[in-house]
This record gives sequence, structure tokens and C-alpha cells, in this order.
Amino acid sequence: MKGKGWERWAAVLMVLPSIILIAIFVYGFISWTGYVSLTKWASTAPDYTFVGLANYQRILFGAGIETQRFYIDIRNFVGFTSLFLFSCIVLGFGLALLIDSRIRGESFFRSVFLLPFAISFIVTGVVWRWLLTPGTPELGSTGVNKLFEYIGLGFFKPRWFTDPTVFYIADNTALGGFLNQIGLSFVTNPNWGISVGTFSLVLAATWQLSGYVMALYLAGMRSIPHELREAARVDGANEYQIVRYIYIPLLTPITLSVVIILSSISLKLYDLSVSMTGVGPGFATDTLAFNMFETTFKATRFAQGAAIAVILLVLVSVLIIPYLRYSLRSETTQ
Repeated sequence: MKGKGWERWAAVLMVLPSIILIAIFVYGFISWTGYVSLTKWASTAPDYTFVGLANYQRILFGAGIETQRFYIDIRNFVGFTSLFLFSCIVLGFGLALLIDSRIRGESFFRSVFLLPFAISFIVTGVVWRWLLTPGTPELGSTGVNKLFEYIGLGFFKPRWFTDPTVFYIADNTALGGFLNQIGLSFVTNPNWGISVGTFSLVLAATWQLSGYVMALYLAGMRSIPHELREAARVDGANEYQIVRYIYIPLLTPITLSVVIILSSISLKLYDLSVSMTGVGPGFATDTLAFNMFETTFKATRFAQGAAIAVILLVLVSVLIIPYLRYSLRSETTQ
């Protein structure tokens, strides 16, 4: 018994430094950020005058540029995430199917598809900024637009992330009218839609993370018993039916994981945006994380920046906590 008791205490002492550091540098700083968001700190000099939820009210229900920028950021998040998830899942699943078919040079192609995932978002943003710079009438086209000219598509010269155009999907709708009637017109100020600049970010992010999604799907496909697929073929199923009725249902947990992981990445997106597009024209490519950084460290409105950070934490928790509960429940039932 003494030996077991000593082992238990030894295990506690081994993990105690990590527990203390996490308590201080994670949960302690989260608590500090929450406290700062309730104060009047709006300059380089700290001001801990308690103002309650005034900063949150200014962000969520105000009439200034802060509120409009916040909801534009939400609009950008919804548009970016929708396109980002769709393109990564479709492309990643397709690449996984290709490699799972035992093509020649499988190791080479798997490494090539995974390589972008090893690159930081900063590097990816810089490279894709060079590629998607549209050029000028005086200097001519550059990057991808130059390639379009070489292949005979010179008429197609998108402005990429420099284009302020937004494809509206909720402008002058019944929902917008209802929100205006109940006094929530600030919600419709961004005119919900997808900006052209968002497509540029989606293109770069998909290039970097589709290989990661491929790896997840490939691991799931390799775990499906070969006998199950052979039995389906014996019963007359073609390859499409095998994918539709065997692969997709059995890979649903992986798809859920992909959705949660990529959604949290897109919600916290900062480095790709800051290195590639910035806020864009009319905040067309702005993100919540970028908004929080500029509000805190450029405008030195520390309390308001802390409030945006807390809102960002809540939004991430809305995505992560249900997934963690689902994972724990699945492990318990198994």
C-alpha cells in the first residue's frame, strides 16, 4: 500500500508544474482579460474603473464604426468558413480517395499534398499575396492574372483581394425588414454576403489545409475493413455506391472533426489575413482576431479589445464544447 501511495504522490508531483503553469498562463490570463473587458481602460495608461458591460454594449449594439466593423467581421467569418469548409472537405476527400486507390508513387503524392500544411500561415499569405496581386494598367498583369493571359484568358482579370465588391445575400430581405422593425437594424448594416476578397483568402487557406484534411480522411479510409468493400463489390455495388453507402457514413465522425477544427481555425484567423490582405477595402477581408489586435494595440482601447477577445473565446467555445461532449460520450458508449 505504501508503494502505491508513493506512486500516486509521485505522479501528482510530476504533473503539478504543468497544472500551475496552465492555471496561471491560460486560465489566469483568461480571467484577467475578462476583468479588463469590464473596465474603462482606453489608453496606454491603465484605468481599472469598473464600467460593467458597457464595452460589450458598444460593440454589439452601438451605432459607431466599432459595431459595424464587428458585424462585418461576423459576415466575413460566415462567408469564409462556408467556402473554406466546402472546398477543403471536397478536395481533401477526393485526394484521399485518389491515394487510397493505391496509385503508383503514393508516398510521393501524399508528401506533396501534405507539404503545404507544414508551412506557416504567414509564409502562405506572403506567397499568395504575390500570386494574386492583380497588377496595374500601366505595368500590366502579374501573378495568376499573367498566367491567364498566357493560356488565352486575358479577358478574365479579377482584382482578387483588392476588389471591394460584396455579393449580398441578405440585402432588402424579409429578415432585414423584420430586424429593422424590432430595432436591430445594426445587424443588417454589413448587408450579409460574401466579399470578393474572401475568395482570395479561401483559395490560400484551402491550398494549405486540404492536405491535412486528406490525411484525416485517408486514415479513416484505411481503417475500413477491406472485406466490407469486397463484399459490396460481390453484391454488385460500383465504386460510386461504395463511396456513397460505405465510405461517407463510416467517415462521418472524421467529417465532424474536420468541421470543428477548420471552423475554429477560421474563427481565429489572423496571420493569413494580416500577411496577405490586411483589413481589405471596406473591411472586406477583416477578421475578428485582426479587429481585436488593432483595437487593443493600435488604437490602445484595451478594454474594448479585451471584450472582443472574450466574445471570440465564447464563439470558439460554442464550437469546441459540444464536440468535446460528443467525443466523451462516444468514448463512454464504446
